[in-house]
Amino acid sequence: MSVYRCYSMKRPQYDVESAALLEQLRGQLGVQSLEGLSILHRYDVEGVDPAVFAQAKGIVFSEPQVDAVFEENPPRMEGPCTPLAVEALPGQFDQRADSAAQCIQLMAGVERPLAAYAKVYMLMGTLSPADLDKIRGYLINPVESREASLDKPETLVREHAVPDHVDTVEGFVSMDGAALSALLEQMGLAMDLDDLKFLQAYFRDREKRDPTVTEVRVVDTYWSDHCRHTTFSTHLEEIQIDDPAVKAAYERYLAARVEVYGGEKAAQRPQTLMDIATIGTKVLKKRGLLPELDESEEINACSIHVPAQVNGETQDWLLMFKNETHNHPTEIEPFGGAATCIGGCIRDPLSGRVYVHQAMRFTGAGDPRTPFDQTLEGKLPQRKLCQTAAAGYSSYGNQIGLATGHVAEVYHEGYVAKRLECGAVVGAAPAENVRRERPAPGDVVILLGGRTGRDGIGGATGSSKSHNQKSLATMASEVQKGNAPEERKLQRLFRSGEVTRLIKRCNDFGAGGVSVAIGELADGLEIDLDAVRKKYDGLDGTELAISESQERMAVVVAPEDAEVLIAAAERENLEAYPVAVVTENPRMVMRWKGQKIADLSREFLNTNGAVKHASVYVGQKDRSAFGQEPFKTLREMASSLKCASRRGLTERFDGSIGAGSVLMPFGGRTQSTPAQAMAALLPVLPGQETDQASVMAWGCDPDALSVDPYEGAYQAVTNSIAKLVAAGADYKKVYLTLQEFFEKLRNEPERWGKPAAALLGALDAQLDYAAAAIGGKDSMSGSFLDKDVPPTLISFAIAPIKCGDVISPEFKEAGHPVYLFSGDATAEGQKAAWQEFYAQCQAGKVKAAWAAENGAAEAVMKMSFGNRIGFTDQEIELAWDLPNPGDIVAELTEAVPESPWYFQIGSTSSAPVITIGNDTAPIDELLKLNEGVLEEVYPTKAGTSEAVQPISWDKRSPAVCKHKTARPKAVIPVFPGTNCEYDTARACVRAGIAPEIVVVRNLTGDFLAQSAQALERAIRGAQMVVLPGGFSGGDEPEGSGKFIASFLRSPALSDAIMDLLKNRDGLMLGICNGFQALVKLGLVPFGEIRPMDESCPTLTYNLIGRHQSRYVTTRVASVQSPWMLKSQVGDLHTIPISHGEGRFVGPQAVIDGLIANGQAATQYVDESGCPSLDILANPNGSLEAIEGIFSPDGRVFGKMGHSERRGEFVAKNIPGNKHQPLFESGAEYFR
Repeated sequence: MSVYRCYSMKRPQYDVESAALLEQLRGQLGVQSLEGLSILHRYDVEGVDPAVFAQAKGIVFSEPQVDAVFEENPPRMEGPCTPLAVEALPGQFDQRADSAAQCIQLMAGVERPLAAYAKVYMLMGTLSPADLDKIRGYLINPVESREASLDKPETLVREHAVPDHVDTVEGFVSMDGAALSALLEQMGLAMDLDDLKFLQAYFRDREKRDPTVTEVRVVDTYWSDHCRHTTFSTHLEEIQIDDPAVKAAYERYLAARVEVYGGEKAAQRPQTLMDIATIGTKVLKKRGLLPELDESEEINACSIHVPAQVNGETQDWLLMFKNETHNHPTEIEPFGGAATCIGGCIRDPLSGRVYVHQAMRFTGAGDPRTPFDQTLEGKLPQRKLCQTAAAGYSSYGNQIGLATGHVAEVYHEGYVAKRLECGAVVGAAPAENVRRERPAPGDVVILLGGRTGRDGIGGATGSSKSHNQKSLATMASEVQKGNAPEERKLQRLFRSGEVTRLIKRCNDFGAGGVSVAIGELADGLEIDLDAVRKKYDGLDGTELAISESQERMAVVVAPEDAEVLIAAAERENLEAYPVAVVTENPRMVMRWKGQKIADLSREFLNTNGAVKHASVYVGQKDRSAFGQEPFKTLREMASSLKCASRRGLTERFDGSIGAGSVLMPFGGRTQSTPAQAMAALLPVLPGQETDQASVMAWGCDPDALSVDPYEGAYQAVTNSIAKLVAAGADYKKVYLTLQEFFEKLRNEPERWGKPAAALLGALDAQLDYAAAAIGGKDSMSGSFLDKDVPPTLISFAIAPIKCGDVISPEFKEAGHPVYLFSGDATAEGQKAAWQEFYAQCQAGKVKAAWAAENGAAEAVMKMSFGNRIGFTDQEIELAWDLPNPGDIVAELTEAVPESPWYFQIGSTSSAPVITIGNDTAPIDELLKLNEGVLEEVYPTKAGTSEAVQPISWDKRSPAVCKHKTARPKAVIPVFPGTNCEYDTARACVRAGIAPEIVVVRNLTGDFLAQSAQALERAIRGAQMVVLPGGFSGGDEPEGSGKFIASFLRSPALSDAIMDLLKNRDGLMLGICNGFQALVKLGLVPFGEIRPMDESCPTLTYNLIGRHQSRYVTTRVASVQSPWMLKSQVGDLHTIPISHGEGRFVGPQAVIDGLIANGQAATQYVDESGCPSLDILANPNGSLEAIEGIFSPDGRVFGKMGHSERRGEFVAKNIPGNKHQPLFESGAEYFR
């Protein structure tokens, strides 16, 4: 069949992306000869007939309201113009092309066609070759994209040479040292020469044969630092410590070894970094201080038992948490690297069969304000790296439906060597849902989820190497590409206890692919690589064995349960099929194309290679820097990079999805006081209620760690716990997980001394506070040429907490005393101060609190921002700007008797001013300085700020329900990318509505047809349809809601919907992504499914050009709808929003007509309740500040704000009425 081509281009008034890029290329890159720029989106499609392609042009590839579309050829530009087309590298997952193909499939009900996408930049002006090279270098990252041809291909079918065998490494067992060294270089192995000699000895002496290429690659992956923590397992044999504090810590470590292992075994057992990292937990467990610890043979994530009240019944829940870095992938391809960082982090506890419901992002970079021309050769500019990584991580997390409860980024020159990209996640499930059994011979290994490609091959080994300029150009295959909608399906599947109770053991496909994910499940395995489904042909057996393609899980089930699990997966639109069998013989065997390409002893694999040896040296440390105050005035502190607001970064991450975020990332009525911890309810199912939550925080200061890794690590643990205590948690309930990131250690004792000292500091803190680090992750390759990352140890702390006990940091009221809770520089004193603070919390006297990691001055400034409540000091002697790990600044309800562990330092005031000694500054000025530091990197401002006229329409809807029912049914369709179905179902249940979730399956044409029939039946048997939020199809291709609209335009579904609305008194609601679909269908504002044209209103990209997640206040402007039965004109509601395309636009005459007809339902308003275009009130720049609209009779309502994301304990740090009774009104209409 023919290849059809078209281009779409945003109309000038809606082209936010082109305008922003033009400013970057002219300003940051300095290409002044670039006079203009337009972006075209080029789509090639093969495998459809001309009528389907013609239909897709106005539905899939463009929106007539905001796009111009051109067939075959791009539009002619006036004046000199150079086109530059960019496409993904072959084999890399392209979400836009994939979504385009799926969207056509949904629209036309046909088999999925082939689709290709390229972004074409039309560069206006007379550009020199040097200018073009600059622009190419900025727009094309050769690790994941390339310049595309401007010619249309004859076919999109890619021919792949199909390999039929795997080579043997001939003569391997007889190679001498020189030959082995040459092989090491030739194959680009991560192992060293000692490992290769160890491998040679195994094959020579045990197997008595040469290995296959697959076996060498598999072992290289298995033994990589990433998979087997080779550096941490190195034997430390000569340890010289000249610093007295570190020496004393080392002696305590040796004593701990004797306590745990006994004297004789301790003397024989090697000392390693891993032993230092884990001995604390062993000591505390031996002392009986870890009663909540959950232990099993599986090591998916850290796990503790938490009792929870669910619907009044006490249940045993497992709370799991995990941290993960993707430093190497993010450094070379920031979007994909950061996206798969959170994707991989999710899959660890997910493989433990819990539902992952909250995430934290912690990153480290050089100064992102550094001019582009100061970028190191071979490196990406820090600003572009930071911005693109943030876009990648948030894109994945937002799509999968994971609330990002906290975002932090620290800055240090050393992170120019390699970026720190770290995620931490929390998941939970009833303990009864988690079955753990040792696999038995005959058990079946089933592969779930995505298919296998070349992306990610060598990721584990690549991340274990240090890098130079040459190596960065050869790493395209090491970068994994994320597909969040696919992983969302895994989340849904594993949320069912009926499914998880079938699973004996589970592993995610992270580093190492099949060889590790399946290879670790049991000692004996027969793996059929021919059964592994591929994204495309041409992969050989080795590639199938080690590819790290994402969104895959391997599960072990009994043979009789295999078909049940596969059927459950298919119901969730997931591929599932057997790929291996557990055997009695303890060997990992892989077969491909009739050839046994791997046959390895489990005993040998578990050796982890040749034993490594290293020496450690820690010199005397100068700690005088710890006693110096870094700032002299409030304004200097507010303007510093260290204390700068990260709001512009944080708001692009969805913080409210799941309706379980007890704290939003920024709080107060102005949402400008950052929370120091994230808190989330346990993820109970719709129809269940709980007040049990967890709270998580971090500690890490690369400046302090650079001065002294020992003290810096101790402080990291202290600060992480202090933040939990400040949030209302009991320090005695805290557990830890650590993240280490250090330079390549080589064979230099001084370099080995840095992680050794840091881990000893963390060990001392664990033992002092009885807080066990029950998990962790290390990344030990932070070097580039002669540059190294700073010593980095991040302490992630977590504790269970009741929601009613959670404290937020923003000052609440003027006239309250402010106290400093502080220890006496001893661990016992620190614990006493925390205990006194906790007692005040339990007595109900603490209104707000902040862990003063950067000093008390920063604490009161940040606490003042949220509600513009001022502070005046007590005129006491205090080093206000001195970092004080463990200290807590707290607003109390009343004065309390002072003690050795706390004293009053000031009071809150109604005047919006902060006064400390002779230094006074208005809060608004400090906030402007604080937010201005990173404004050019992470913007918070866009658009204009003029007021808008309020709309008031108090006439009620003429819609009448003649078919009454006490419990109406709501159909909730779930499309690939939908993520708000649980929140929506919960809102329905609370309102007395019976939700029915229908999963739209499009793996095959048959599944799609069955889904259409199932959804039609459900609609015809329901009283309402609710389209939930999410990112259907990843908000692709280049526009939101297209997946949903394309599917619902089919004649059968359109007829069912119109019958519901016109003949059966039914209602329809669309929130966020659902609203976007309603608009693209025409159901709002027209009340019918109809073709779109330029005169139709629509929703387009936010003026700020990024995702926005925060709370807004909306005002009810019209009650002309059954959805407003319980509301009045003028009612104000505080509602979370989370979208990138929420700007309601249209011809002014059409907008005026909607207002005149009472169809403008709700408006965004400012603090005073007045509609506004100001971004702080109107997050997307919607015309007339419109947030939601009705159909003419009000039966259909579309809105951007997530009214379903609410609960008694949700967003405690955001004031306002968060309950908009939409669902209650919908239920009332039918009664």
